[in-house]
Amino acid sequence: MPRIPRLVVTDPGQKTAYHIISRTALEGLPFGQVDKDKLVSIIQRFSSIYVVDVLGFAVMGNHFHLLVEISPKSMVPDDEVKRRFKILYGRDAEFPEGLLSDYRERFCSLSAYVKDIKQCFSVYYNKRKNRKGTLWGERFKSVLVQQGHSLIHCLAYIDLNPLRAGIVKRPEDYRWCSIGYHLQTGNKDDFLSLDLGLEDSRTTDRVARLKDYRKFLYHVGAVEKQGKASLAKHILDRETAHDFEIARVRRFRFKTRYFTDSGIIGSRAFVERTYGLFKDKHQTARDKIPRSVKGIDGMYSLKRLVGA
Repeated sequence: MPRIPRLVVTDPGQKTAYHIISRTALEGLPFGQVDKDKLVSIIQRFSSIYVVDVLGFAVMGNHFHLLVEISPKSMVPDDEVKRRFKILYGRDAEFPEGLLSDYRERFCSLSAYVKDIKQCFSVYYNKRKNRKGTLWGERFKSVLVQQGHSLIHCLAYIDLNPLRAGIVKRPEDYRWCSIGYHLQTGNKDDFLSLDLGLEDSRTTDRVARLKDYRKFLYHVGAVEKQGKASLAKHILDRETAHDFEIARVRRFRFKTRYFTDSGIIGSRAFVERTYGLFKDKHQTARDKIPRSVKGIDGMYSLKRLVGA
């Protein structure tokens, strides 16, 4: 049976939202923490190359979800195409003027975007596991999503994947999904769009918009689904009582990974001084610099941790 053509909108002057789902061909839950970190970083890289806004994502043990807005070619000026070309090939790469329209087409292509993400991760995963062959199953699924009501429900569906699977009690405790990324990293590098489909929200403040979305997410998560986990009523009641503000103790807990994975942690001077004692034993292209631990004043880490 021939494949059904993918539904892709090419309406000039208007972005289009898509929900993307892709599953591995491997059995079980082959993607561990390191693999999930890597896939998130690959998604971030190609999202800076392609003309997409990432609204949401969830990387699970055997599949991933993306909710993205793709810009039409008519909205992408020549200079922007060339800038993204430099991100892909390096700032010293010479742009082929005769291929301007080809690169504009590519950087606005949903299929090319997902293909690059999956191929790059396949190369990484097969090398890490010393394996060959197909990593992904059938071609990825994509669903056109209308702005507003449909969009926020789709985003909630994605962010609730870890909770429905029984992995976490609260959606934001899972760092490989969009609500976890927002709350645990403060949306590091502005990776995620704040277009959350909040039709009734008139604020542009990031914290306020996230609070509105989190309130919606918790109420949806509390609805019981047959065969799926749901958000506990006492958790919903507690958050409602606190108007969905993130308590300081929970914000601190999001940073605890630095105490196990950061290499060196402390004041900037301490990290620099201690690293100086060991840097001759680490062959790196450039010296490491202390990284500020966001949310904890005066604390620095030797390593930049993804999702922390």
